[in-house]
Amino acid sequence: MIVNILFLFIIIHRCGLKHQYELKTRRNKFNTMKNTWKIYMLAFISFIVGTSEFVIAGILDKVAASANISVSAAGQLITVFSIAYAFGPPIIMMALAKWDRRKLLILALSILVLGSFMTVTLSGFIFLIASRVVLALGTGVFVITAITVAPKLAPEGRQAGAVATIATGFSAALVIGVPIGRVLSTAYDWKTIFWGIGIICLLAIFAVARTIPVTEGDAPVPLGKQLTLLKKPNILMSLGMTLFVFISYSVVQTFMTPFLSSIMKMGDGEISAALFGLGIASLIGSKLGGFLADRIGTARTLFGSNVFQVLALILLSIISGSLIGSITLLIIWMIAAWSFGSVQNFNVVSLAPEASGIMASLNSSFTQLGIAAGAGIGGIAAGSSSMLAITWVGAASVTIAVLIAAILFSPARMFEKNIMTK
Repeated sequence: MIVNILFLFIIIHRCGLKHQYELKTRRNKFNTMKNTWKIYMLAFISFIVGTSEFVIAGILDKVAASANISVSAAGQLITVFSIAYAFGPPIIMMALAKWDRRKLLILALSILVLGSFMTVTLSGFIFLIASRVVLALGTGVFVITAITVAPKLAPEGRQAGAVATIATGFSAALVIGVPIGRVLSTAYDWKTIFWGIGIICLLAIFAVARTIPVTEGDAPVPLGKQLTLLKKPNILMSLGMTLFVFISYSVVQTFMTPFLSSIMKMGDGEISAALFGLGIASLIGSKLGGFLADRIGTARTLFGSNVFQVLALILLSIISGSLIGSITLLIIWMIAAWSFGSVQNFNVVSLAPEASGIMASLNSSFTQLGIAAGAGIGGIAAGSSSMLAITWVGAASVTIAVLIAAILFSPARMFEKNIMTK
């Protein structure tokens, strides 16, 4: 009798343990699903935030007409945004490094709401420039913070995927946000886009406040430590390559809409379709860059992508009268440019893996400086000559990047790098 009772007790105890295990497993799965949706929510907000940056290039002609300025002058809105993005967010992040990450996300979204409100309510080119500065600060702080929060929400072993999800949401603004912005600006007014961005960012403040858990900040990285890395020749040359590639990219991308309308004689519907196609090409380029780097190496991929950019831009200026040929070359150029961008991030970080965060930040700053300089140079070229001049200027800039790559990846320098690594 006692044996039976003990046996029954053991069965009940095991059933209880099994039930507790099942409850714990279900609870973990439920928490993982909840956190996954939080990551996707941050990715969606990143898409909206990214649209606030990229959409100007797609509606540049309409902004210029609304503000009674030339298209080349309107291009400086991208210059101002990129300069503010390059310098402002890193300073804010260093100053507020100890802040709870949720508070930083809310602060960034509040800045974006303010910038959107300024864009749609204040008239005049000076106020438009001021609103771009405010939007750049909000965009940079949000993206940087979201990238640090996402891995902490992800389950073990999926942190990298969480960061990639945020990055995909941001880059999707180029694929989806810019064409949608073009359509909305044609059907309504271009300021409608920023009404939408402002309202969604306002709603996002409440969503972040309710769903994102409190996350502790990090210790600030001194600016001096970041600048010390620039004394190393390989790092400085690699960042110089980033600078000249993105000067070239910005010269062409900033004035893509007026180029398509004036040189290729496209209408609004055709321009929207072309921008969507180029957005798809950017995604293909990002994936292709990683694929090629794994197969043929980082050096060959970076050098090859730069060579293809030069060839595509030179040929584009020669056969600009052919619609199909021009679109094909623009797609090749976009794929090559984004192949470079995806691989260069890995290349720069690999030069100083012990300071990967600082290297990624420096590469991002040089990218934004290149975009700013490219928009300014492109504005001068487009204003003083034909819109076709942007292809020659773009080709010249990326040619400098090819020369840097030839030196950086020369057999002698690569041998020296391998020796130092060993």
